Amino acid sequence: ALKFLPSHQILPKGLSSPFIEYLSPRSTLAPPFPSPLAARLLSIDGITAVFYGPDFITITKAADANWAHVKPEVFSLITEVVNSGEQIVNPSERDASTVGQNGGAVPNSLAYDEKDSEVVGMIKELLETRIRPAIQEDGGDVDFCGFEHGKVLLTLRGACRTCDSSTVTLRNGIESMLMHYIEEVQGVTQVLDEAEKTSNEEFARFEEKLKERKGISLTTA
Repeated sequence: ALKFLPSHQILPKGLSSPFIEYLSPRSTLAPPFPSPLAARLLSIDGITAVFYGPDFITITKAADANWAHVKPEVFSLITEVVNSGEQIVNPSERDASTVGQNGGAVPNSLAYDEKDSEVVGMIKELLETRIRPAIQEDGGDVDFCGFEHGKVLLTLRGACRTCDSSTVTLRNGIESMLMHYIEEVQGVTQVLDEAEKTSNEEFARFEEKLKERKGISLTTA
């Protein structure tokens, strides 16, 4: 994934979510946050996801796509929209409090909630002030999904979603910091959203088919 810094406000003012993520062409057109720019970016061959942070855009490509081929077009589209003054996101009146399997915006999971326990409040505070800024620097974000049996449940977004070192980020970065400051924390578990689960299932089926074909080839030989 590549992070772009357009020197321009990306997210609409007053948005409660810290990010918007588009994982399919359909999500760029549907309420609550249609984005003509995201639609054009996802139409580029090889681009698989568009992630909007407060002041940055992260673009994710397919494994077989070459940045040398797609980066110029991505950069050109972003520059064109920013220079034209066109609105990057067009909020609709529909409630933006949910996110579907195709991406979108979610409420700020790190926001203060009076129902939170003292431990959860400390976890959120640490994630918000120490961990989220570092992850946003890399073009991603983090969602707090819960605290169960000593485990902090998190979902990585944007560049961190597909990063090869996402497990290392969780274990060596986030987990070690949370365990250092909060003794009740025994570890961190990554929670996959519906899009990631579907992608993993499809990849597993693809691997099975490859194994079957190799088996047939070996038998034939």
